[in-house]
Amino acid sequence: MPSHQLARKGAELGLHIWSVWDPSQLEANFAPSVEEVSEELLLTDFTDETGLREVIARTARRHGIDTVLHCGHGGSVLPVVREAWQLGLSPNPPAVYERLQVWAGDDWAPAEAPRVSVETLTVNGTHHVVGMTAQRTTGPPHFLVTGYLHPAPLTADEQKIIGAAVEERLTASGYRSGPAHTQVALLPHGPRIVSCRAHLGADRIPLLVEIACGFDLEAAVFTGLLGSRPAVPSASRYAEVGFFLLPEGRLETYTGTEDIAVTPWVRGARFPYTVGDWISPVGDPRARRAYVVVEGDTPELTRERIAKARRDLVTYIRSADR
Repeated sequence: MPSHQLARKGAELGLHIWSVWDPSQLEANFAPSVEEVSEELLLTDFTDETGLREVIARTARRHGIDTVLHCGHGGSVLPVVREAWQLGLSPNPPAVYERLQVWAGDDWAPAEAPRVSVETLTVNGTHHVVGMTAQRTTGPPHFLVTGYLHPAPLTADEQKIIGAAVEERLTASGYRSGPAHTQVALLPHGPRIVSCRAHLGADRIPLLVEIACGFDLEAAVFTGLLGSRPAVPSASRYAEVGFFLLPEGRLETYTGTEDIAVTPWVRGARFPYTVGDWISPVGDPRARRAYVVVEGDTPELTRERIAKARRDLVTYIRSADR
């Protein structure tokens, strides 16, 4: 389940990438981009565990694959990792992913607790903290996620405590190699891990890291497989991604995307809708497909620039009850 950005970074490093996706989970307009930078785009039903494992085994044997990585999450992780481990092509045993899934069911924190995500890269059993990203939300009462800010505005002591908790979790799981994305709730008595998954952060978090620090986390996934340890520069600026906060309904008209795209501090934007499309409500994961990424010298400035981009996008959306 590699993103097209991740597959492209591997190809640029001279690696040969075979990408496997369930067509029901791959956005149609992303499929050509994934296929373009892959040796082959293989489509299969992830709910068919036997068929999925057969695709992995057949592809690995036919092309002499060195490593199998699952870049996403969900029910397909364990079948893929089990087959890869059996073939000798997974750097981590299946038990690692089983532990992380079990622990995720035990972790809980109140919705109002501030959250940060911690991006790590593990190389030969050593965990390296790449960065910490703050979560932006709607606030009370629902605290729906509206974007992310990198780096998270934390003190050095807070970073140390959070990093130690994440490293302890990864070590206890037996994780040996690869990226991890850990959600941490900041509670009065200390950090509490809410989830820990063995993949890169979604929602363009790797792009935020690259803008703020100049460190290419996606490329580092591949160089880490070759034993290269990450050297992450200190952040020189802030980067923030904000999702467009649109009401649920049918898109009738929209303007402003061209203006947003040419704004000097905008480093990326996406509005994957056309007139007639159904818009998912804030809080629905599908609503995160429409976003803008900005840079700035302070968290306050990036917040203002996200707000301006949201104002620049003018839409008319007909609700279901109209």
